Amino acid sequence: MKRYGAAILAVIALLAAPLGVPALVAQQHGDAHIQPTGEIGQVHFPVSCSPAAQEEFNRAVALLHSFWFEPARAAFTTVTQLDPTCAMGYWGVAMTWRDNPFVAPTPRQALEAGWLAVEQARAVGAPTQREREYIAAVAAFYQDADTLDHRTRALAYEQAMERVYRAYPADREAAVFYALALDTTALPTDKTYANQLQAAAILEAVFAEQPQHPGVAHYLIHSYDYPPIAGHGLPFANRYAGIAPAVPHALHMPSHIFTRVGRWQDSIASNRASADAATNLFDRLHAMDYLTYGYLQLVQDVAAKGVLDEIATLPNLAGATFVPAYALAAMPARYALERGRWSDAASLTPSPSEVAWERMPQAAAITVFARALGAARSGDTAGARENAERLAALRDALVAANEAYWAEQVDIQREVALAWLARAEGRNDEALALMDATADREDGTDKHPVTPGPIVPARELLGELLLELGQPAQALEAFERSHRAEPNRFRGLYGAAQAAELLGDPEKARTYYTALLELAAQADTERTELQQARAFLAS
Repeated sequence: MKRYGAAILAVIALLAAPLGVPALVAQQHGDAHIQPTGEIGQVHFPVSCSPAAQEEFNRAVALLHSFWFEPARAAFTTVTQLDPTCAMGYWGVAMTWRDNPFVAPTPRQALEAGWLAVEQARAVGAPTQREREYIAAVAAFYQDADTLDHRTRALAYEQAMERVYRAYPADREAAVFYALALDTTALPTDKTYANQLQAAAILEAVFAEQPQHPGVAHYLIHSYDYPPIAGHGLPFANRYAGIAPAVPHALHMPSHIFTRVGRWQDSIASNRASADAATNLFDRLHAMDYLTYGYLQLVQDVAAKGVLDEIATLPNLAGATFVPAYALAAMPARYALERGRWSDAASLTPSPSEVAWERMPQAAAITVFARALGAARSGDTAGARENAERLAALRDALVAANEAYWAEQVDIQREVALAWLARAEGRNDEALALMDATADREDGTDKHPVTPGPIVPARELLGELLLELGQPAQALEAFERSHRAEPNRFRGLYGAAQAAELLGDPEKARTYYTALLELAAQADTERTELQQARAFLAS
């Protein structure tokens, strides 16, 4: 917090006080033959294998805990070669095929490969009941994948890992894997964060004993990656990269917390290091999305454009899986919308990955949403209506695919577009009612771990609409509520400053305009918002 100036600290205090807010399919990743060198953290997971296999097994689990799946899979395969009787080596291979457990659904090829590894583990046979229960747990995730949906199988795995955790209280790895399972099955509508806080309590106890464990720091970041509790994740965000500096994902993960608390320069440093170290496009593009978001908040628009230019140099990404596809769609959308370039947003084309709408509608919807909002705010009502209708079709495709979370997110985008279409057509009361309800709806969900945040926060857009409709008091309330979930956003601070100025509250306006200029102290471009802030403060 020392890096913040007085004005930003004042804004944080102003916002926090009223509510008491507390401190690709795997083979597409491209790093299957990487042999990590350097620090990857320390894991001690005793299994009944040969000493040489045990040493490699510990290394493989450390890589698994940092989601470096291909090198982990190679290491677990080495375990089975060093000791063909080591059933837990095949357990590890099966665990790597789950890939990122926060991203669903698991591709069919990965499900088939994971089930094969489970069958190999069973065929070899584990000599201890504890190891057999580990194998049974991962089998529960792959069992009946043809007929059971992802969440049902993820819950079966969580319940199986809970049994292992409770049966072997001295087994710290059981605790860590159970905590991760709690995090990945948490419902995005549960604002008590029951799963996440239970996981955090388990993990913090292990962290006190094993401070160099990569999975503990990693999963604590995920556990606290929510606005009301994000501050609790800062100690682990500050530690994780130092625990496993050889792992690109470990370099990136701290930015999840840095983003939640608005520490943009720290997020930029984290993601620049991760993108530069990445050995696959999955890690690189995920970091680049967060990097772009951070640059735009600091008005480093030239740097953000540089990230977009990097995309153009990447190989053809046709067939990319969800995380890179999301990043490819999100970055140009953010670049247009964060800068208020509505006509640019309205003319966005699908990302270079040529992602099929039907195969990945949640990624496709980002471009369509940006076009719809951009069209509405630049007066192109026909374009806004056409893209809102397209969002409805994408939502329906997600409903049909049983992707309830993403169907909800796309429908929120559709309603935002309809609200601004109503505004463009002069139906102001309808626009306000729809935008207000949509902001409430978005408040009832949480952002997915794949993204640094909504493409544009709905409550921030509500504030902008209220400003246009000449309601600065209500606008200020909307911006300040938005800041509690998405602190230190440039457009949010600017909107609050405008609202306070129009409301006749010069002290609050001065606080927000000063914070805005401090936020943009290292800007590499000029925005009209900065000119207005300087003019107000000069007067």
